Amino acid sequence: MIDRRILMTATAMLWSSTAWGQAAPVEPATPVPAVPAPATVRVELTTSLGVVAIAVETERAPITAANFLRYVREKRLDGTSFYRALNFPGAPGFGLIQGGVRGDPKRTLKPIAHEPTSRTGILHTDGTVSMARAAPGTATGDFFIILGPIPSLDAQPGGDPGFAAFGHVVEGMDVVRRILAAPVSATAGEGAMKGQMIVAPVKIVSAHRAG
Repeated sequence: MIDRRILMTATAMLWSSTAWGQAAPVEPATPVPAVPAPATVRVELTTSLGVVAIAVETERAPITAANFLRYVREKRLDGTSFYRALNFPGAPGFGLIQGGVRGDPKRTLKPIAHEPTSRTGILHTDGTVSMARAAPGTATGDFFIILGPIPSLDAQPGGDPGFAAFGHVVEGMDVVRRILAAPVSATAGEGAMKGQMIVAPVKIVSAHRAG
């Protein structure tokens, strides 16, 4: 006959080992609310080489985006062109293409205030669209698209205010690369733009909001 004390001790040990072997109840994870992406508007540039679609950052760069969308809405970019292609020496595939109204007084609106990247958070990464300008606050209707990250175009702490980025290409980077590869004149252009003017500018047939 089994001693009652031995049976009670064994039962207690079994219970204890079972309890310790069980995992502690896990509290369900609190779902992290999704942060909505900043608002954008899609603009499609139909060029003679194909379509380039841009997500215009209306929330993060409201001044610059509103200016670009006005040029689109008023058809001021229709019939203009991409006229500049800058290829960085020794860095194949890195560079920028520039297009827009090119100072045409019939198309050009008043300059806008400068929105630096330090304020908008839109950095110059591959496919970023940014405003061409002379001094800060002189941007009008010319813009450029970069290929490859170019952080030197961002606002620098305590120094150069950089350029005002306001969107990024979401479709048509193959077209952008074809424009970058277009032949340029060795003599056309002034100052820093000499040698970067496309021999046969790529026409922007139309620009319109999509959706």
